Amino acid sequence: MNRRAVLAAALGAALPLSVKAKAMTSFNPIVELRQYTLRGGHRDGFTDRFEARFIESQETLGARIIGIFRDLDDPDRFVWMRGFEGLEARYKALGGFYTGPVWQANRAAANADIVDSDNVLLLHPAGPGELPGAAKAGLIVASIQYLPAALAGLYRDLFETTLRPRIARAGGQVFGTLETDPGPNSYPRLPVREGESVHIWFGRFEDEAAHRAFAQRLADQAGWQDAAPEAVLPALMRKPEVLRLAPTARSRLR
Repeated sequence: MNRRAVLAAALGAALPLSVKAKAMTSFNPIVELRQYTLRGGHRDGFTDRFEARFIESQETLGARIIGIFRDLDDPDRFVWMRGFEGLEARYKALGGFYTGPVWQANRAAANADIVDSDNVLLLHPAGPGELPGAAKAGLIVASIQYLPAALAGLYRDLFETTLRPRIARAGGQVFGTLETDPGPNSYPRLPVREGESVHIWFGRFEDEAAHRAFAQRLADQAGWQDAAPEAVLPALMRKPEVLRLAPTARSRLR
């Protein structure tokens, strides 16, 4: 089973049931990581509307709402993730939703709350992982490493051989990894960030204090860069973007 198929099986908790049947093939799921900037003070109302009207209405068309989050470092940022069985399935699901009755009836109110909705990464699984169940809500952390697209394979190998064990030594647990999908934006009506390549790992922590302690232990580890290929070293000079995310009431990813 290849790397993508392994995480495709893990994504069975978040993607449609048909994903599980395809996990042993060359199936390549697509995941969007969407970060919205909202008008000041509007996030709670936007979240309530989203959870009431925009989950089932998308999932009946083939999308799967994986996670819904409040960004702990920005009171006006709403973050969510949705998955599809592939680029073609994404095209069909988004076309059906954005031309359908639920979005048409609610788009004016939703758009009135949104300042920017173009911060979108189009991704696919990068390696093995296991999504946590819907137990007690904690803190989800997404660590986003930017790097040249040509180095994606080298960085993926470095992560699995060196960085994942380093995270474990610091007391963290990686439950999933995603990387930029090189395919075209199959629904151009919705922009995605072009010309960028990322690798993202996801971890779950009991609370903010637990994550701060982990981050300090991680920073205290020295010498791991010696294992990095020389070509990757310039990319490592850029610190990862870290999202600290609080799952909302209906987030599958908790």
